[in-house]
This record gives sequence, structure tokens and C-alpha cells, in this order.
Amino acid sequence: MCGIVGYIGQKKAVKVLLEGIKRLEYRGYDSSGIAFVEDGTMRCEKAVGKVAELEKKIDGKNFHAHVGIVHTRWATHGAPTMNNAHPHVDCSGEIAVVHNGIIENYDYLKSILEREGHTFQSETDTEVLAHLIEKYFQGNLETAVMEALKEVEGTYGIAVISTKDPQKIVAARKGSPLALGIGNKEYFITSDVSASLPHTRDVVYLDDNELAVLTMDHYETKTMQNIRTYKKVEEISWNIDMIEKGGYEHFMLKEIHEQPQALKNAMRGRIESNSGLIKLGGLINYEKELRACKRIVIVACGTSWHAGLVGEYMLEELVRIPVEVEYASEFRYRNPVIEEGTLVIAISQSGETADTLAAIREARHKGAKILSICNVVGSTIAREADCGIYLHIGPEIGVASTKAFTAQITVLYLFTLHMMHLKHPRVPMHDDMVKAIQSIPDKIQTILESEEEMVNLARIYKDSEHFLYLGRGYNYPVALEGALKLKEISYIHAEGYPAAEMKHGPIALINKDMPVVFIATKDGAYGKILNNIEEVKARGGKIIVIATEGDDQIGEKVDHVLYIPKTSDTLTPILSVIPLQLLAYHMAVMRGCDVDKPRNLAKSVTVE
Repeated sequence: MCGIVGYIGQKKAVKVLLEGIKRLEYRGYDSSGIAFVEDGTMRCEKAVGKVAELEKKIDGKNFHAHVGIVHTRWATHGAPTMNNAHPHVDCSGEIAVVHNGIIENYDYLKSILEREGHTFQSETDTEVLAHLIEKYFQGNLETAVMEALKEVEGTYGIAVISTKDPQKIVAARKGSPLALGIGNKEYFITSDVSASLPHTRDVVYLDDNELAVLTMDHYETKTMQNIRTYKKVEEISWNIDMIEKGGYEHFMLKEIHEQPQALKNAMRGRIESNSGLIKLGGLINYEKELRACKRIVIVACGTSWHAGLVGEYMLEELVRIPVEVEYASEFRYRNPVIEEGTLVIAISQSGETADTLAAIREARHKGAKILSICNVVGSTIAREADCGIYLHIGPEIGVASTKAFTAQITVLYLFTLHMMHLKHPRVPMHDDMVKAIQSIPDKIQTILESEEEMVNLARIYKDSEHFLYLGRGYNYPVALEGALKLKEISYIHAEGYPAAEMKHGPIALINKDMPVVFIATKDGAYGKILNNIEEVKARGGKIIVIATEGDDQIGEKVDHVLYIPKTSDTLTPILSVIPLQLLAYHMAVMRGCDVDKPRNLAKSVTVE
């Protein structure tokens, strides 16, 4: 969940490390620290709060170190304090470790190490790694790391340096992502490739139970059994400009406005101009299995789970195949039934979500084929799936997902059309279905041009304590997503419900101080949702409606209307969520919240 950057090369390591870790601040953290070997001595500095606090501690000091590691921590074991911040060192202060993940048996290991005379300074699970490596160190750092990790249960992405083997970084991975950046006579180890992007686009992704050794003039990867591995070097396709704000106040606002182009990118090359057929290159070798598919299970978390719900409605309506959407965090703990012919679709922006990764491993163990929908090329979920579809929307930096959500729905729509052709080849593709998705980017742009309406609405409701979001059919997942966006970044309590469920409990909350957002577009459930609006109106609730352009009737019944262009019911969620993203964003800004780095949240949830 946190950030790791390691550097070894000819440049001054401290400067490179601080620049790199700043590029990972978006991931969420509450403390930071750096360790480097300077004149044969381990230097370690830590700070609570932002990386800027760490910079103050080393400002103006001309360090010459060429080897070092840096970390941003999001507290799990122990509060965000100086002692609990990474890096952690051994008793002698000669070995330093940074770690993402959770050591599940750390209490047991700590008790053994304390009996052997080791002294601990923190409440963290990570510190046991430093002492274990110290215990096994006999002159070679990677050997000590391998021996130490044999004792460990849990997940880790670690980077280790030592004054006793000073021209070296050792990194290892199990369940927490690490990538090796290969530069010109310099090497990086990072939890996110954006940290090394200013220096190199060439990366190697470590697999689980794999170790990397970086020295000044070469690198090598090996298994935990010390067997050399040979990895493919991959090139990052996006550039440094794509992880800058580009004149916007926040990454989130930039990414909201990027959605027209992002969805064009997600569709590019995937719709044949003559036939209108969908071409998904990552599925070419699995069309036989897709034709034979009898049931689909979608596993995801958070925003991706909401996109999965939209995908369920699409696939069941248009392909006529049963679909279930599961919280990945619950999937493997209830002994799910996976029958022959079951396809499991894993949706994850980062491709590193720990719960989703665990779910697909459970599904594979039970015999399912795995299809991934991810944004990050080379991510663990993408590599472990049998086949997959990338979003191709560029990096999403804001913690609250926006463009990934609409791109996931877009890709699910393309997949649905593809499945229609595979399962029902004699049914002609409808040109209007293809044209509908192709017109979506321009319709999003139209909504973005009316942003001032969302700004004005935000001013009215920014001090509200509670919100209710209601939708039916395809717009029920949008209600969930709108509520999630608001609570993620503005810290206003919000809940999303199917509109008909309101009278089964939530209606008790409605009074003059309760704003209620209805997604009430002109679809098959329109008449029913008008009745739900009347129920809220009768109880004095403030009513905000997302409605279809041209619907003059609804404005007479509600307090505020935000219009979106007309499209098919299936694609309405892509449009109806845009005003809700903007409303949440502007309310959060007006409340003084840190929009891109909301409290307690991290961009990639890589621990269970």
C-alpha cells in the first residue's frame, strides 16, 4: 500500500530517492524515512507526516552516497510515529529494511529473536525482518535475506541495504509488487514504476518468491532457492508528462477531464470499422473457452466492484449468461462453487489489489479460467490471468478512481458485444450499439462543459453531514459509486441504495437536512423512480436529480436538476457518474480536504 524506492548508481542517491518517493506520495502514507550508506556508515532519517518533513531533516547536507532506500508508510502495525516509520535497522545499525505487506507470524518471530538477545525499537511487524537478516548474515546480503525469508509467513515487498555488503541492494517479493528499473549504469527498485520513469522506461517485474540483487554494474534475479531466473525487460509506454498535473489543481480533476480521451484510448483499435465487430487482442487464444462459458463470476473491490455490477447487468441482458459479482475480499473465505465452464473476471485498476489477487488464485485452484481487466501493464493480476483486457488509459494518480471506472465499464461493454458475437454468431451485430459507445466521449465532454453547475451545487451542500444516493437498474451501481466518491474525498457520510429499498429502512433518515441524489434518467425504471422522488419530497428531503436532457417534467418535482445527454440504458452509467464525480470533487475542495490523498486511504491496496 505504501511506497518503496531503492537506488544504486553513479548519481547522488539521496536526491534521486527523494525525487522518486515524491512521485509515490499519491499512494497514501502517514510517515516516511530514508537510509543510505555514507562513508561506510548507515545513515537513517525519518519523519512523521509528508515527505517534505523528511526533506527538511536533510536539507542542505551534501551527501555523496550512491546506494540507498526510501519508504512511505501507511500505518498497520503501530501508530504513525518516528519509531514505527521505515526503514528499520538491526541491533548494530548496519542493516536497513523497507517493507510493504504484512508479516503474519511476526509475534512468534519477535519472541524468538528477543530471547536470542535482539532489542526492538518499534511496534511494527517489519522490524523482525531486519533482525532476522542480521541473525543469518555471514558476509553475503542476499544469502541472509533468503534465509531470513524462509522463516516468514505473510506478504512482502522488501528492499535491503547493509554497510557490511555496501555496494548492493537486495529486494524480494511475495504478494506485494516490486519492479526493477534498468538505467544507464544505474538500477532502481520500486513499488511503482512511476518513481523511476524520469530515468528509465525499461523495467523488469519481480514475481512472487523471487529475489533481485542490484550492484553498481549489473543486476540479477533468482528464486528463493538461489536459482537464476531470466526476465523479460519491458518498456513503459507512457511518459513523465502523464503523471504531472498539467495545469489542473489536483490529479483527480485532471483525470475527470481526461475521460473523453481516456475512453477513446480504451476503444482504439478494438472496433473494426467495416464490420463493427469487437477485436480484443488479449482474448484471441481463448475464444473457444469463451464460447463454452456457462457462467461468469466477477471479483473486484471498491469502485471496480461497482463497475462489475454494471457489467453483470450488461452481460445478463445482452448475452443471456448468468453473472455473479463478488467482493473479492469475501470470495475465497466462503468456499465458492466453481463449476466447469465458469469464467472468473478480475477487475482492478492497479492489477495489484491483494484481495482480488487472492480471489483469482482461489478460483484457479478450483479450476476456473481467469480473465483480467486491469490498467497497469505488467501488473500481477494481469500476469497471473489466463487472458485479459488492458484499459490503456494511462496512469491514474488520484486515490479516488474516476477515469478507471468509466473505462472499466467501456471495456466491459466491448467484452459484452464480443461475447454476443461468440455466443450468438447468427444474430447480427446492431450498428446502433457500436455507434452508441463511440459517441460516449463527446457526450462526456458536453457534461464537463457544464461543470459550473456542479460548483454551484457544491456551494449549497458542502456543509451537509449526510447524503443519500438512489438509483434503479443500471443506475443503482452509479448510486453506490457516487456515494463512495463523496465519502472518500469529502469525508461526508453517504450511502447508496437501490431506490426501491429506500422505504425498507433508509426513509427513516430523510428530513429537511438530508440531501438525496436520484439518478433518474429516461429508462425502463423512470416511472418507478418518479414515485420514489415523491416519497422523499413528501418528507421534506432536498432532492438533486441526474436527468436526461429534454426531461422538463422532472424539474417541477425536485430542488436541483443536472442534465446529461441521452444514450442507451446500458451506457447511461458512464454519463450519469460524471456529475457525481465533479460534485464530490468540488465539495471536497470547498471543505479543505486533501483531494488527491484522502486520509487513511491508499491507491493500491496490496495487503488484506
